[in-house]
Amino acid sequence: MIKNLIVIFVLIFLSNLQSQTIRVLSKDDSIPIPSSHIVIKDLKKGNETFTVTNNVGIATLDEVKFPNSNYFITISFIGYKKISDTVYKNQNKTYYLFPEKAVLNEVVVTGQYAPNSPEKAVHKIKIIDSKKIEAMGAVNLRDVLTNELNIRLSQDNILGSSMSLQGISGQNVKILLDGVPITGRLNGNIDLSQINMNNVERIEIIEGPLSVTYGTDALGGTINIISKKSQKETFSISSNNYYESIGQYNTTGKIGYRKNKNLITLAGGRNYFDGWRTNDQPFYIEQVRIADSLRYKNWKPKEQLFGTLYYGHYFKKLKLGYTGDYFYEQVTNKGMPRAPYNETAFDDYYVTNRISNSLNLNGQLNKNYHLNLIAAYNHFQRNKNTYYNDLTTLDKILTKNSGDQDTSIFNNIITRGSISSTKDSSKLNYEFGYDINHETALGNKIKNTKQTIGDYAIFTTAEYKPISQLIIRPGLRAIYNTGYKAPLVPSLNIKYSIQLKNNQSVAVRFSYARGFRAPSLKELYFYFVDVNHNITGNANLKAEQSHNFNLSASFIQTQNEKAYKLELSTFYNTIDNMISLAQSSTTQFSYFNVDKYQTVGAQLQNEYGIKHFKITIGGAYVGRYNQITSAQLSETFLFSPEGRCNLFYEWHKQNITFGLFYKYTGKLPSYALTTSNDVTKNIIQDYHTADCSISKSFYKKMLNVTLGAKNLMNVINVNGITTGAAHSSGGNSVSVGMGRTYFVKLDINLNTKN
Repeated sequence: MIKNLIVIFVLIFLSNLQSQTIRVLSKDDSIPIPSSHIVIKDLKKGNETFTVTNNVGIATLDEVKFPNSNYFITISFIGYKKISDTVYKNQNKTYYLFPEKAVLNEVVVTGQYAPNSPEKAVHKIKIIDSKKIEAMGAVNLRDVLTNELNIRLSQDNILGSSMSLQGISGQNVKILLDGVPITGRLNGNIDLSQINMNNVERIEIIEGPLSVTYGTDALGGTINIISKKSQKETFSISSNNYYESIGQYNTTGKIGYRKNKNLITLAGGRNYFDGWRTNDQPFYIEQVRIADSLRYKNWKPKEQLFGTLYYGHYFKKLKLGYTGDYFYEQVTNKGMPRAPYNETAFDDYYVTNRISNSLNLNGQLNKNYHLNLIAAYNHFQRNKNTYYNDLTTLDKILTKNSGDQDTSIFNNIITRGSISSTKDSSKLNYEFGYDINHETALGNKIKNTKQTIGDYAIFTTAEYKPISQLIIRPGLRAIYNTGYKAPLVPSLNIKYSIQLKNNQSVAVRFSYARGFRAPSLKELYFYFVDVNHNITGNANLKAEQSHNFNLSASFIQTQNEKAYKLELSTFYNTIDNMISLAQSSTTQFSYFNVDKYQTVGAQLQNEYGIKHFKITIGGAYVGRYNQITSAQLSETFLFSPEGRCNLFYEWHKQNITFGLFYKYTGKLPSYALTTSNDVTKNIIQDYHTADCSISKSFYKKMLNVTLGAKNLMNVINVNGITTGAAHSSGGNSVSVGMGRTYFVKLDINLNTKN
């Protein structure tokens, strides 16, 4: 009898030690839903509290200190239907949330205290989800951004793709991968075609400065690429294979293993492009060209190799993750055979190596505080070599011109951390953080072959809710920089929302922010002097500084299986101390803070969703200003229009998805001065682009096939017209695309359940 009582006592004791948990998963695919809100009500006294699920969708009820162990809970998360249930003592339960059938957006993290709904965020955030990325057949970030309003792309067939946002060049746009800046700006820009989409969950875009949180370069806007870091199965293996009719051959693979609170994934792949000439036909199979004129191509052959190792460990409400990335690219520029005998040619090879390592700890410290810590090391190396090639013997030797060979190396050590309060019931939440960047540049064209710069900052923001509908968020960043005098950076965001009847809501957002771009190590310490060149950096440069104003209003209505969103936004940017290369003496050039720049614009966008159909229609009008127009001409701003229409339909019964993505890019005017100080007007003509695709899943989504076409309007080059220099006119050609192309994509997913 005594033994039985002891056994019963031990069992009761052990049961009390066990954690009472609630697990929240998505009904569609059983993927955990982190940061789900759970409101807990004591059935006896009626007191309420709340908690949130951790990164594997689990919430522990042990911390709930109600005397009665029976609760009534309500679980909610943006984009899913709310559910309620009664939970009894020591009862562990799993709940599946059903996605809303008319969802316009999802969760965001960029610039937020914790994962949040974009409708609740004080910033206006644009989301590009994985469904759109896959439907577009997007290989890299350039492919994705071709369809976005307020973004204009440009192409250099050697240096790659660059962009402008709100009329501001890409050197003033911060590009992040999971919150870590991507290293390797050449001439101020990141090559968008080097950023692969093979493991991307979504892309978040915030227009306007986020310099308080992210520092330099976040002047025109911030693009944060969020990679996939969750897996519902114990073991997962996948392969994605892509062919495009211009000679693009891609293959990637991924293996993942999840055990208890640990997840490890290994992914890698190869992208190969055999180059393209203007007169190449679709599905043309390239032959090896050694000695004739066909060895030269307008779009250069390119090979990319990449791999990623990820390890994640989940604590109660915290997630520790390590990511290691490796990227290799070689671009081959074969020259035309040289006259008079076509026996020799000059060939250029551009090789890029990028190694990135990051360690991230984030999540809820408790129900009131959120922690986010990042430490990263990035290495970027770009080699350019020119060879003199004998086309008769196939011998090649390095040329001896100093400008033909070049190596640029950048090493960057980053650590950023913040702690923020996330009390839903509080009128005041706040954030404190630090940001440390240490960058080293090496190369023969850097003064003394090596230079370093350190940037040390602290920042703080607060969210004050005097009433439930109003959020006021001021922010401030203080900086010490070893290379230049850094500015103090303030910001102010205001959001006012109104809940109307019939599931209607209106939100008005206003923001003012200072932005800045630090002088790069090249601009500070560049040194290239030989017989043909005399270019030096300027160690006395100041940071570029901007004032940005954004105003937007959105209207949302949801009803049963329908959703409608209308959004109107305007912006104004003014940038001082812009850094430009200018003549400092008769023979010498250097960098100076000489220019001023402004942009202004408006955007209107409509989104309508019913069941599994979604249509987006929008337009933008962007004006650009420079000192030439203000000083010598009556036109203060030169405007350029844009428009787009997206159609997306998911036929769930047949596992078929349709997508159509259209964009109109309007004429782009600008002014310039000739060497004789005459004013010339340049106009890049307008053009239309459109992509479409259809995909179908087979064998319980183990196999997915996508067929599509890109650049349906067959755009290759657009005309650039120059007028006004002594009544003369001329033209040139601006590269846009490779004509109409066709692609097929085959995705294979093999998984084992728990």
